[in-house]
Amino acid sequence: MSGIALTRRPATTGPLLLVVVGLAGFLTTLDNTAVTVALPSIQRDLGAGLSALEWVATGYLLTFAGLMPAGGRLADVHGHRKVLLAGLAAFTVASLGAGLATTIHLLVAARLAQGAGAALVLPATLAVLAGRDERQRSMGVAVWMASGAGALALGPVVGGYLSQHAHWSWVFLVNVPMGAVVIALASVAVPHAGGGVRRSLDVPGVLASVAFLASGTFALIQGGAHGWDSPPVVAALLVCAGSGAAFALVERRAADPMVDLRLFAVRAFTGGVVAQVLWGLGVNGVFFYTALFLQGVLGFTPTASGLAFVPLALLVVLVTPLAPAVERRLGAGRTVAIGLTLVAGGMAVAATLEAGDGWARLLPAVCAIGVGSALTMPLGSAVLGAVPEERAGVAGGVFSVSREISGLFGIAAVGVIVHAAAGFASGYAAGLLVAAGLVLVGALVSLAALP
Repeated sequence: MSGIALTRRPATTGPLLLVVVGLAGFLTTLDNTAVTVALPSIQRDLGAGLSALEWVATGYLLTFAGLMPAGGRLADVHGHRKVLLAGLAAFTVASLGAGLATTIHLLVAARLAQGAGAALVLPATLAVLAGRDERQRSMGVAVWMASGAGALALGPVVGGYLSQHAHWSWVFLVNVPMGAVVIALASVAVPHAGGGVRRSLDVPGVLASVAFLASGTFALIQGGAHGWDSPPVVAALLVCAGSGAAFALVERRAADPMVDLRLFAVRAFTGGVVAQVLWGLGVNGVFFYTALFLQGVLGFTPTASGLAFVPLALLVVLVTPLAPAVERRLGAGRTVAIGLTLVAGGMAVAATLEAGDGWARLLPAVCAIGVGSALTMPLGSAVLGAVPEERAGVAGGVFSVSREISGLFGIAAVGVIVHAAAGFASGYAAGLLVAAGLVLVGALVSLAALP
């Protein structure tokens, strides 16, 4: 990589470290889906209005996405192990606060703190894997992706069960013993590595990136719900544009920038991030509107609608550990391209669904999307492998935030198509086909950019 010294240390990835990676990914993903099912119970107990409930659901994502690159930079400066443990501790304490909250304002504050803790955990987790060799790194990323998929599938089930049979507070309190276990395991399994080269924090870059991502995330969340011309959304978009320009200027002039812009000259890094964004644009938008389509058009019950996503998540969990073997045989570029093509094919099949269709027509589409998504695993490994280890935290943050932000963009973009159509069913089909096209572009990018 021109202009950037590539330094790596020999390292091993033991089974215990893989357990830490999997549990950290599971822990930070579970609450993001479990809490949505608990919202009616929270509203009843705390007397919360609709806008406050929206903040309970989205506040976590706001700080999570907004602080992730900054969390990655902290990991690079202060050490991956130290920041990972600090993030896990912050997430666990914030979960305790959320579970004990007696007012909606305290709950929203705890959710924001949870997201801040997760923003430290996720980049540091990926950075820990960056120092491993290619096979170990691929296996670690596979475990991380599979755990996240499992959490997405189990989140609504766990949230619904706890809300119905215990209390909504246990949706958050269950994180406390889990977090304590992960902290104990991480203190043993994660080596004292990363952050060995003394670096400055680049405070202007951190502040600009936080303002850019937080305002952009806020605009995407609120724009879809309340309209893009509402004053708060317009203000957020202006802040996003200004802080984005400031970030580019600051990073270009900084002696030790938070995000070295030369990273984007590395084909595998940029190509991996772009392909991840295109996958997220397509898949996340489809997920959001498919639940509405299944119930409103196909006549599924809410329970059946939730169960429709379980095969997808299970296939991601089962196939992802096999992806490294496929990658070694075909290469990262071909493996990801095949995966994205399968995802696009599943979307195209789903676009042909119409009233009266049932599981027989739906399952092939769901299974293709699940298997294809699992085969995109080499994206993370390729991105981490393309950067110096001392920049792995920021690289993990950029890659992770691209996934989160692309999901919000996908929901907004598909929403524009759905609302512009004559009917919901035709708009849903058109949105799926556009999303499939974006995913296919991602397949071409993968072939061109990944090794």
